[in-house]
Amino acid sequence: MSDGKLADQFFDAAIDLLRRVRDEEAESITAAGTLLADTVTEGGRLFAFGAGHSSLAAQDVVYRAGGLALMNLLTVPGVVGVDVRPATLGSALERVDGLASVVLDCSPLRAGDALVIISLSGRNALPVEMAMKARDLGVKVIGVTSVAYATETRSRHASGTYLRDHCDIVLDSKIAIGDATLTLDTVPAPFAPASTVVTSAILQSVMATAAGALASRGIEPPLLRSGNVDGGHEWNAQVMKEYGDRIFYQQ
Repeated sequence: MSDGKLADQFFDAAIDLLRRVRDEEAESITAAGTLLADTVTEGGRLFAFGAGHSSLAAQDVVYRAGGLALMNLLTVPGVVGVDVRPATLGSALERVDGLASVVLDCSPLRAGDALVIISLSGRNALPVEMAMKARDLGVKVIGVTSVAYATETRSRHASGTYLRDHCDIVLDSKIAIGDATLTLDTVPAPFAPASTVVTSAILQSVMATAAGALASRGIEPPLLRSGNVDGGHEWNAQVMKEYGDRIFYQQ
């Protein structure tokens, strides 16, 4: 099989997943975007969190041209990305009981805010505890996960529950267990993961929905423009001035 054929197969797999999410998660995406718009309208703040490669999708909606300026990254040292050494430390930290509570106690999150938690498996202690603790604080939680993991794997949290069990809204990415989309007789392991593509698309669709919901209420969405477009920096400076008390990545 040619490399080009494999590339085509990956694109087809990703497109199929995107179509499934579009068709099957439309109601939940609308609800999630509306929740974010409600939070902005009521003076709340927006946060996103993901560990490991799930952090890529979280970072994609923070300080992003065309994105909501109020979306902040909730960081947990050692698990945001794969820059920690050794990289396996990040995976180990996701399984540490109590870490999420410590992080939230030291974070600016408060009642009335909204938190998007991204975890492909949703089975590790960190995302589960983070969702539980955030809701205890009065924070609305949107979970982005693959629901399949909750039916075919064992939870690593003491409660036996998953991220999906502690969210106000759940967005199912439809990603199969193991993430990889392709197999080949001459390759001993499945390959070509699609979770980042699909999860980022889900979140951008939620952001678009939130912006539209705000506009429909007569509220100008606090959107950022590209700094590489003339006037972009000036536009962003005005948005940050107006909403500075709800933007934490510039402090």
